[in-house]
Amino acid sequence: MDSPKTKSKNFYDSVYAVVKKIPKGKVTTYGHIALLLGNPRAARAVGYALNALGKDTEQKVPWQRVINAQGRISFRGEVFRASLQKKILESEGVSFDLNDDTINFDKYGWFP
Repeated sequence: MDSPKTKSKNFYDSVYAVVKKIPKGKVTTYGHIALLLGNPRAARAVGYALNALGKDTEQKVPWQRVINAQGRISFRGEVFRASLQKKILESEGVSFDLNDDTINFDKYGWFP
């Protein structure tokens, strides 16, 4: 039987596999990834998985392409990481609404 750590690692690996499929210039939500993984209530766990990425894996998993359901970057006090995420997304061609700093899902959303 899998230990809790093994289950967590397997879930994280599944999150990373889905995130790797998000095309450049597109974004999706934590909740949508959870839904794709068959656990629609695990949006927060998706965020934990992405936060757990090590520096060596950040380049391989496009974590910046996952945002919250309101179309915003979730930074939880990590101002540097939030500004980095916005900068990377903009370099991929994603633009933010000037009034409320959101991303237009109709234009940039990836929801297979």
